[in-house]
Amino acid sequence: MAFSIDSRFSFAADQPTDVLLQFEAAAIPEQVLSEVATDLSEADHVGRVAAQDGIGERIWIRAEGTFEVVHRARVELRRLITPLESLPQLDPHLLPGEAVEYLLDSRYCPADRFQSFVGEEFGSLRGGAAALAMRDWIAHHFTYTPGSSGPNTTALDSFVERHGVCRDYAHVLVTFARAAGIPARYVSCYAPRVTPQDFHAVAELFLADPSVPGGGAWHLLDATGMADPHEIVKIGVGRDAADVSFLTSFGPTRFLAKTVSVIAL
Repeated sequence: MAFSIDSRFSFAADQPTDVLLQFEAAAIPEQVLSEVATDLSEADHVGRVAAQDGIGERIWIRAEGTFEVVHRARVELRRLITPLESLPQLDPHLLPGEAVEYLLDSRYCPADRFQSFVGEEFGSLRGGAAALAMRDWIAHHFTYTPGSSGPNTTALDSFVERHGVCRDYAHVLVTFARAAGIPARYVSCYAPRVTPQDFHAVAELFLADPSVPGGGAWHLLDATGMADPHEIVKIGVGRDAADVSFLTSFGPTRFLAKTVSVIAL
């Protein structure tokens, strides 16, 4: 399945400011990119660095004044999808090093605070069955409400208020999974059926791989129900939204505009 992506945003800085960007479709084996073009305004410095877990790249810029970003790409997905229902989870002491940090609390995902709730609500389930039950619980109890949360909203805030956007849904699912002993990471992505269209966020859970003794693999899961794993184009992954924001400013900036278009071909 192939997709056409066109994303654009702009911001302004009144003085030279360092800004970290992550907005490009990631060039990884499950995503074949072609017709890629990224256009950036003039800047004092532009430099690329590897992103978390080797998925995608971040771009450092140092700029002053109005700065514009345009990214276009054609992406063909070659992702193998495994049904989650029967996938077991790995006990913590059997996890590989790459997965361990995704069991721990992070800025927006205080998993320790949810252990009692998750044990009571989902304690009879494990692995993929538990993950699907968590997704369904969030879908049933939350209302998708654009503008209802902000950059400081945590999974605990969202759990109390029972509304949010994709970022909040992903944080809650990641938090539930970690509280159940399942490594979970936050995924920034593009997807065609997101409404309103924007940068999207889903969760990715590390579950046992029955075909590899003692092995495991990451599996995408969207609590909003708007993105199917067959249609998700990854930008990057991290512990939570703080690791994969499309724009992180290390000084005062003013956000000006943003448009995102994702079309299935």
